[in-house]
Amino acid sequence: MKRLLISASIAASVIMPAAAQAQAIPAAVIAVVDLEKVTRDCTACKAARTALQGQINGLQTRQQALAGPLETEGKAIQAAVDALNGKEPDAALKTRAQSWESKRQQAAQEIASRQQQVQANNQFVQKQISDKLGPIYTQVMQRRGANMMVEIGQTLASGQTLDVTNDILTALNTALPSVQTTAPAAAAKPAQTQPQGR
Repeated sequence: MKRLLISASIAASVIMPAAAQAQAIPAAVIAVVDLEKVTRDCTACKAARTALQGQINGLQTRQQALAGPLETEGKAIQAAVDALNGKEPDAALKTRAQSWESKRQQAAQEIASRQQQVQANNQFVQKQISDKLGPIYTQVMQRRGANMMVEIGQTLASGQTLDVTNDILTALNTALPSVQTTAPAAAAKPAQTQPQGR
């Protein structure tokens, strides 16, 4: 019995330090980064922002180009309807109104499609930047000896020596000199085949 207790106590003394070591968490060495500054000041980000703004301006110009004639035609049709004083419009006016409505719907679809493309382009740019930033965070943390990185906006206060924003910005400019501002076309969904009946 005594030998069994001694064996158990030796086994416990060997296992316990290993378990205690496994539970130890190293002290936090925190770095902070100003992501707003990084995404505002990186070379590729500036170029992408300019390109995306050009796409937005083009969309607004197209929207105005479509809206002007539609508004003019719509007012003319409404004036013709008002001139009838409640009488039934003739076939020509009905056809004109239907044609106007069809053009209005086509214009709305075109603008919606272009808006979706601009949004997809913006998301594509953000993804390219985000994909490059992940590994950069790790590299900068290792180089600066940090084991945790926090966005500066999430802190109440931090010392200047903790700020790695310029390191992140420099590394991002090197790793991502430019970005594509047109998202690839969405893959067409394969047609679903329906099982054949017997």
